[in-house]
Amino acid sequence: MPFGCVTLGDKKDYNQPSEVTDRYDLGQVIKTEEFCEIFRAKEKTTGKLYTCKKFLKRDGRKVRKAAKNEIIILKMVKHPNILQLVDVYITRKEYFIFLELATGREVFDWILDQGYYSERDTSNVIRQVLEAVAYLHSLKIVHRNLKLENLVYYNRLKNSKIVISDFHLAKLENGLIKEPCGTPEYLAPEVVGRQRYGRPVDCWAIGVIMYILLSGNPPFYEEVDEDDYENHDKNLFRKILAGDYEFDPPYWDDISQAAKDLVTRLMEVDQDQRITAEEAISHEWISGNAASDKNIKDGVCAQIEKNFARAKWKVCHPGPAQSPPPPPPPPPHPPSALGAVQRGDLLHDSLTPAGQVRTQTENSPAAAGPLVCTQAVPGNKPVSRQSCSCCSLSSIAVVAREVPGKDPSG
Repeated sequence: MPFGCVTLGDKKDYNQPSEVTDRYDLGQVIKTEEFCEIFRAKEKTTGKLYTCKKFLKRDGRKVRKAAKNEIIILKMVKHPNILQLVDVYITRKEYFIFLELATGREVFDWILDQGYYSERDTSNVIRQVLEAVAYLHSLKIVHRNLKLENLVYYNRLKNSKIVISDFHLAKLENGLIKEPCGTPEYLAPEVVGRQRYGRPVDCWAIGVIMYILLSGNPPFYEEVDEDDYENHDKNLFRKILAGDYEFDPPYWDDISQAAKDLVTRLMEVDQDQRITAEEAISHEWISGNAASDKNIKDGVCAQIEKNFARAKWKVCHPGPAQSPPPPPPPPPHPPSALGAVQRGDLLHDSLTPAGQVRTQTENSPAAAGPLVCTQAVPGNKPVSRQSCSCCSLSSIAVVAREVPGKDPSG
């Protein structure tokens, strides 16, 4: 059934599971994300390959909302740098979303494989992202989760385009948005500060991406002990709120002033003063000849391998592992307080307006100022990005870290 024939919310229009399997062969799960499983699908009549995202309705209201949201947004967009929606099936138990299949590598992998990498290469990546985001913003769509993991090369050809994926957090900007969501390291100050926000948050995230691609370092970072994730994230949010980043030597010594200027304008703390995606496309570092052609690969790659090891910067996906026997489960929390969050202790760490840290229990009243929830297993090691209904933080605003030997799927 063509996705245009599906009416969200019309229970009489449910597809039968056989309609999916009659048209597509679904392979094994290739990736598990927060809300869905991702398959590689083959259309039986043509042999064409696609990506299939399967959302299970039984997994809760937020999963159903994420699926519906992604379908609605993807039906609205058509741009060469956005993975296109191909088909949608909605059964009584599942949402199946079929998308174009991007067979290229992630940006980091591409950089590591290059013999020569310069500002011009970064400029080409950022230009494509800006063009896609400017298009989204023209439709009043805020992506809200732009990050390097969501940028991939469409294919493995030398001049492949970049495509943006993952639209389940995207939102139409009908007035300013209040609910905080996004990936912590890419959050704009207005999101961390729980202010109303809109399209400028995407431009901030592009600034973070650009900073990383030019130096191999995240703009906001602090060395912490292996298990001290709690303090790391408190300090991370303080730095974001203050716009406390620098162009540290020697990593930025060979980077042009024009590149630094664009990063600064994208990562302007005041969202009203931040450069827009459309304005950034006209910046000399994007549309002119200001991007340097000097090879910066060695320095960037060394920092990438140091700072962005897979286990440290990606959400851990379930996979085979030899794990010790799990500890006894903690006592269940009251459903009214924690909703769908069932494993571990939930700590609310809020920063007061004065910047002091205050720790609350799950039954404490919400504090004013920036707030982050950290779901933890024994030892206070956060392992998964799950939704917290008690403080209304969206799931991606919860910090995810790897726990050695622990399956994050529970």
